[in-house]
Amino acid sequence: MKILQEVENEHVLMAPFVKEMMDTTYNMWKFGWDERNGGNISYLLTEEEIAPFIDTHRVLRTIPLDFPVTELANKYFIVTGSGKYFKNVIEKPEDCLGIIRVNADGNSIDLLWGLEKDAKPTSELASHFMSHIIRLKKDPKHRVIMHTHTTNVIAMTFTHELDEKAFTKTLWRMCTECIVVFPEGVGILPWMVPGTDLIGKETAKKMNEHRLVVWPHHGIFSAGESIDDAFGLIETAEKAAQVYMLVSSHQGGMKQAITDQQLLDLANVFGVTPAEKYM
Repeated sequence: MKILQEVENEHVLMAPFVKEMMDTTYNMWKFGWDERNGGNISYLLTEEEIAPFIDTHRVLRTIPLDFPVTELANKYFIVTGSGKYFKNVIEKPEDCLGIIRVNADGNSIDLLWGLEKDAKPTSELASHFMSHIIRLKKDPKHRVIMHTHTTNVIAMTFTHELDEKAFTKTLWRMCTECIVVFPEGVGILPWMVPGTDLIGKETAKKMNEHRLVVWPHHGIFSAGESIDDAFGLIETAEKAAQVYMLVSSHQGGMKQAITDQQLLDLANVFGVTPAEKYM
């Protein structure tokens, strides 16, 4: 039985979506964004993607949900585990990751692979699922929700006013490509206790208009079509926040910045429409 399980694990590790999770979680840890067991990712998959690697009819265990997600019934995800360290995913993916399917009633999930030793999916699963529901309504191609503790974005929430327009405009003005990458701007929540249904609901509300949502003094959430898309959104915002922190700490402050007209010129050339409320 143990040999059979090891053979199956080796086969699953060949799946492109598992490799993506392994590489991305390691990069996020290496960048210093995900200390200890910080951060979580959920990636919506199709049965056709999963079936070549695991038996979708074999359920390892069923895990009840504290919140119903009937909109995601019978959908498959690969998720990071609760209490798992991103630095360990690349070495122990079967321990740190899990492939799950939401049951038909939306009140529980079936574990199909991974999360060994009775491990559970991320404690932020409520926030992920609620955000998936909203983003899929906005764009059916949005398959990834990613949460991480980006250092400079967190630092910026201590020194910058937590107004969505002001915060967004500052990020746009720090790096030329920002308005092109996230023209809808960023959403910002008030500080809230993580891992609760409430923060999940409020994050999902923001996801109705944004693909990036900042949790002050904690981190950031992103949504995208792929792992690269969601990661790239965060990476771009984090770079802009880093530039802001460097400039704001410089004696004499900022001498010049990208103007509103230049932002509009950028948007026009690259064919994006910046959120009107932020302009």
